[in-house]
Amino acid sequence: MGLQTYQQKRNFRVTPEPKGKVEHSKSKLTFVIQRHKASRLHYDFRIEVDGVLKSWAVPKGPSMNPGDKRLSMMVEDHPYSYRTFSGTIPEGNYGAGIVEIWDEGTYSDVDNSGKADAEKSVRAGLKKGNLKIRLFGKKLKGEFALVRLHKAGENSWLLIKHRDEYATDEEYNSELITPKSSPINKWLAKHKPDSKIKSATKKTASTKGVKKKVQAEKEAPLEKRRRVRALPAESRKLSKFFAPMLAKEADAPFNDADWIFEMKWDGYRAIAEISKTNVSLYSRNGNTFDASYPIIVDALKQLKINAVLDGEIIVVDADGRSDFQKLQYYGTDNTVPLEYRVFDVISINGKELTHLPLLERKKKLQKLLPKNDVVKYSDHIIETGEAFFRAAQQMNLEGIIAKKADSEYHIGRRSTEWLKIKNTKSEDVIIAGFTQPTGSRLHFGALVLAVREGDKLKYIGHTGTGFDTKGLRELYAKLVPLITKKSPFKENVKTNTPATWVKPILVCEVKFTERTREGSLRHPVFMRLREDKKAKDITMAATTPVKKSSSKKRTTKKSETADDSKDNEIAFGRKKVRVTNLNKVYWPDEGITKGDVINYYISVSKYILPFLKGRPQSLKRNPNGIEDAGFYHKDAGDEAPSFVESVKIHSESGNKDIDYILCNDQPTLTYLNNLGCIEINPWHSTVQNLDKPDYLVIDLDPSDGNTFNQVIETARVIHGILKKAGVDSYCKTSGATGLHIYIPTGKKYTYDQLKEFAHIICILTQEELPDFTTLIRNLKKRGNKMIYLDHLQNRRGQTISSVYSLRPKEGAPVSMPLKWTEVKPGLTPTDFNIHNAVKRIERNPEAFKEVLGKGIDLLKVLKKLGG
Repeated sequence: MGLQTYQQKRNFRVTPEPKGKVEHSKSKLTFVIQRHKASRLHYDFRIEVDGVLKSWAVPKGPSMNPGDKRLSMMVEDHPYSYRTFSGTIPEGNYGAGIVEIWDEGTYSDVDNSGKADAEKSVRAGLKKGNLKIRLFGKKLKGEFALVRLHKAGENSWLLIKHRDEYATDEEYNSELITPKSSPINKWLAKHKPDSKIKSATKKTASTKGVKKKVQAEKEAPLEKRRRVRALPAESRKLSKFFAPMLAKEADAPFNDADWIFEMKWDGYRAIAEISKTNVSLYSRNGNTFDASYPIIVDALKQLKINAVLDGEIIVVDADGRSDFQKLQYYGTDNTVPLEYRVFDVISINGKELTHLPLLERKKKLQKLLPKNDVVKYSDHIIETGEAFFRAAQQMNLEGIIAKKADSEYHIGRRSTEWLKIKNTKSEDVIIAGFTQPTGSRLHFGALVLAVREGDKLKYIGHTGTGFDTKGLRELYAKLVPLITKKSPFKENVKTNTPATWVKPILVCEVKFTERTREGSLRHPVFMRLREDKKAKDITMAATTPVKKSSSKKRTTKKSETADDSKDNEIAFGRKKVRVTNLNKVYWPDEGITKGDVINYYISVSKYILPFLKGRPQSLKRNPNGIEDAGFYHKDAGDEAPSFVESVKIHSESGNKDIDYILCNDQPTLTYLNNLGCIEINPWHSTVQNLDKPDYLVIDLDPSDGNTFNQVIETARVIHGILKKAGVDSYCKTSGATGLHIYIPTGKKYTYDQLKEFAHIICILTQEELPDFTTLIRNLKKRGNKMIYLDHLQNRRGQTISSVYSLRPKEGAPVSMPLKWTEVKPGLTPTDFNIHNAVKRIERNPEAFKEVLGKGIDLLKVLKKLGG
């Protein structure tokens, strides 16, 4: 289209817009979204192509909800320099009004190719009328499509968000995540929405239109307004505030008729002071949350009460669990469900209630709070703490809080009348420094941990586990500004590699197996930063667990889940699974136990089971953990519970029938875990058609001398070969040192047919990468610098670790699905592990579902490969 149309429409002696010329970015393609108040308010979406900005007017603004299909009218090309333009276009000029930058960043094709290849792909997409791109903006992230509506004319397109880890199913309104301080919003606050913009400074006294707009927003249903407001300002420290009552940590759950038990919410503790004219929401340290969580402030204002409440700000996931990580990133993704769970009341109508017994305060609180989608009463149970704790464990919740039923509210004090009992042993600690990384690891090796003991810091250990690549990078960025030459410890602290000291300001939470007599932590694992807590509060006194003494009204036995010598039962409806030795350590260096493995698989059962149902299981058992080589066990035998289904399959090599277990439900999966099955290995086919698998697998098996970047390069070559043949392929980490590439085949071909097809793909790959790939299976013959392209995985009865399966390897890695855009240098086999896998899976639970889909047309594919 060029710039001729753009320049003909404008008088550059009057308009401040750039005349511009054809020019290119230096490295990556750029995009911008400009919010434009002209005769109508709209958004202009512009992407750099061939030295100009291809442009679309989007009336309703872009959306991160895949269900929204935004009409986008293609307009004239704009100059590359227009991407930085903001200001007022005077009345009488084309496009007269205010222009502001709403979002900006870089973009590429969906494969995240280099600039030249991406621009070529975009050019082809524009010509075809079906453009797929990946945005790297501040507000807009991930994959989008622009699709031309041919019947509506050449200029009519739809802008659609693809479903990926950044997508949301909540209502998305671009207007509601635009700062109030933006130039257009300041103008709208002083003018009617349909007023003409005569100049950047001219004012009008009429505010009737904007009042009407605000009133309409107030009257909209709450569920349509919640979760989409932006964060307009930063917090401030209050000079006067209520400091909440705090809990000590207990070593185990208990039963006691004099105590109540509440859910331990995983969020930010918050006090809400509410009056008829004002609401103040703030942290335990008096830092305001008003600007950070306006949705909650709005909901509190609607309560129309006069009270001081105590509760927890949380983000709720699809299963109703609090998700602290999503809460931490609420500033960049404020579309997630936000709630304020209230569990206590400090005063009502100016009358302080702290002297009243807890149960009486909670009764008043429950009557005080009307039904609300954001502000919710946090309920409790009485006496049965052990059963409540077991339920919290099964749901993979953070833990429970025990409170003396008649306890008063002690403002600003930590009391043994309130106790927190965590699902895993964890502790908030101070980051005092970090060590030098070794091998291929980037940024830092381990964090040096401390707590305050009097006026000095006490060293309590270090942790180098619990991080993924992104986490290492982000935490390192926070540590660098705090670097100091002087050690914060008075004594010498020995570390494995040289330490860099930091100002002891940051607080993080770690989980661990036990404390030593000296107070150090054994096998600590990083969980998260605690930006809501201050280093001065992290003391030995605050972190020492309380051991509850027995009472006549409390059962005195230790919780069964904490007793390594007892058998336990986990109930899944009517099915009960006996589990044993939950505290047996499977990963000695990390302190990960058998119970952790069982809990992990319970957490991911609904995601992994579709890939296990109906498939014979070849059981790889490691009952003594990863330091034991383990053994294979195929026959279900007579010991399996009655609810475990199985199928008899004749083995020609053994000349006998083998009774294979079918992992069809969660109880069976837990039974396998209790047998010591750290990894899960299903057949490629199901009992519906044992001779025709659902998919083909190519296993990239590196030798000791290969780098993982070579494995990545090999995978991308295979992806390219398959893409040219019209085959969709899907990649996952093996959970060890390799990658697995899956091709859906839809039960249409035999194992032998697919094995031969896989062999062809491997031959073509080896021809492209002869220097470090091989078809020789024998390790001695192939040497230690060649990646084996394993097509023999596609044989009847052959098994491979399932997607989402743990592996009995150092670091407790998980076999994780990958987008092809993630298969690039920088990916490491240990990026996904027992500590971070669940949250990643929950962000994109359908990542691998296409593997079980319709499948390829093998004859058509072979013809394309044959040229």
